[in-house]
Amino acid sequence: MFDFKQYDFKRMNYSLVVLVLILVGIGTYLIQLVEPSDGKKQILGLVLGFVAMCIVALVDYHYVCRFMWLIYIVNIVLLLLVFVPGIGKTQFDTQRWINLRVFDLQPSEVSKIMMIIVFAQFFTDRKEKMDRLSTVFISAIMVIIPILLILKQPALSSSMVMVFIYIIMIYAAGLSYKIIVPFLAIGLPTILGLFWYIQQPYQKLLKPYQLGRILSFKFPEKYPDLVWQQKISVEYIGSGRLYGKLFSGQSFELKSKSLPVSESDFIFSVVGEHLGFIGSCVIIGLLAILIFKCLAVAKSARDHMGMLIATGISAMFMFQVFANIGVSTFMLPNTGLPLPFVSYGLSSLVSYMIGIGFILNISLQRKNIRG
Repeated sequence: MFDFKQYDFKRMNYSLVVLVLILVGIGTYLIQLVEPSDGKKQILGLVLGFVAMCIVALVDYHYVCRFMWLIYIVNIVLLLLVFVPGIGKTQFDTQRWINLRVFDLQPSEVSKIMMIIVFAQFFTDRKEKMDRLSTVFISAIMVIIPILLILKQPALSSSMVMVFIYIIMIYAAGLSYKIIVPFLAIGLPTILGLFWYIQQPYQKLLKPYQLGRILSFKFPEKYPDLVWQQKISVEYIGSGRLYGKLFSGQSFELKSKSLPVSESDFIFSVVGEHLGFIGSCVIIGLLAILIFKCLAVAKSARDHMGMLIATGISAMFMFQVFANIGVSTFMLPNTGLPLPFVSYGLSSLVSYMIGIGFILNISLQRKNIRG
């Protein structure tokens, strides 16, 4: 579990830790501007996350992955607890949280990390069977169960992250092209057919508000009441101009703080207004460097399992960065995904820090300890 002899601490990725702390620091500062009470809670999330990151960085990921099925069961139980009266917490007509008194736990955020660990072990165990349909079938069932529970909350965006992680990990695990090509031949037309179907008045797959988000993105002039949030977000981002209002040399009122969930889903509108185009590019650049560092660890991982864990974590960050900024700039339909390390959210922040802990642990492993 703590076999320090197997670690090469010269390989510790300290620059990644510094990068994460810079992003969290900037995020906490912006959250404090929007909602001071949330800023204080974010500091708590940083402390909890940093402790969790340090512990995970020192616990051999091979040891953690041994408990694959226990982790999977705990994941399902947590996702079910949100629906238990007195334990689950309802907010904004959704059931996504568990009341822990100190803070509210959002299992769908923790679930992403848990499923990455589960699939890293599962695909490693079946490394020589990646050309079999049974591998795809079993793994698909494993991911569908938590996805259905997340959809029931409902949290469509989080379920999309889970699907993306699964697809990237099963491909990285070495899925045979004998399976990939037929699936693409069937899957692409099916996706186009589903996209047509959900736009029909008799469709049953999406809830009205979910369908509204898609249609309003496609036909914004027909649904002005559903796209106002994104349109205003774009205006606030543009109002920051080149340097942002922070460096304007004049007193100002941050208008983006009035935007609903500006501390989380629309934090990039605060970035744009307060820090301007240059500040926005810096944030995007820092997040891009973080993702590339995670991918670099995946590439240099000393075994298949480490590569899969780092790849899954990279995929999670990649999707959420693209989705969050895409929504804030009106390039994507409105979804509820936080910007990693920048947006407010204790569950998400602690989960991301745990993910970084695994990245650090993988980078510590010496070349000769695993095959």
